[in-house]
Amino acid sequence: MANTLGIIKPDGVRRKLVGKIISRIETAGLIIRGLRVLKLSRSEAEKFYAVHEGKPFFNSLVDFMTSGPIVVMVIGGHGAVERWRDLMGATDPAKSRYNTLRREFGTSVEKNVVHGSDAEDTAKVEISFFFKEKDILPKE
Repeated sequence: MANTLGIIKPDGVRRKLVGKIISRIETAGLIIRGLRVLKLSRSEAEKFYAVHEGKPFFNSLVDFMTSGPIVVMVIGGHGAVERWRDLMGATDPAKSRYNTLRREFGTSVEKNVVHGSDAEDTAKVEISFFFKEKDILPKE
């Protein structure tokens, strides 16, 4: 059993897609082990996305991710990282497979509704950014 981080971005929250996205996660057989609603400060967003600092889209990404509330989730299950990434789809909604969250709900590369960790090591770091161990349901 593994955990990964999922984020419903400001566009998903603004468009009232939280319930639909969580339903899709659960229907896919994944488990919500932690859940928080919050609004990132600029410094928090810059720290979380530090890996992209210096890239042309960095400031726009930070602006977007601080534009409204987000929902952060610890998503668990066998192969959680890969399964969540499959459910999300490609970064560009137009290039994403049908029946993925980004294809169905995303409107652009930036406003693609969800974020997910790209590997188990990354997931551990990203989860610890938002959650304390005591706030995560144990693996079954």
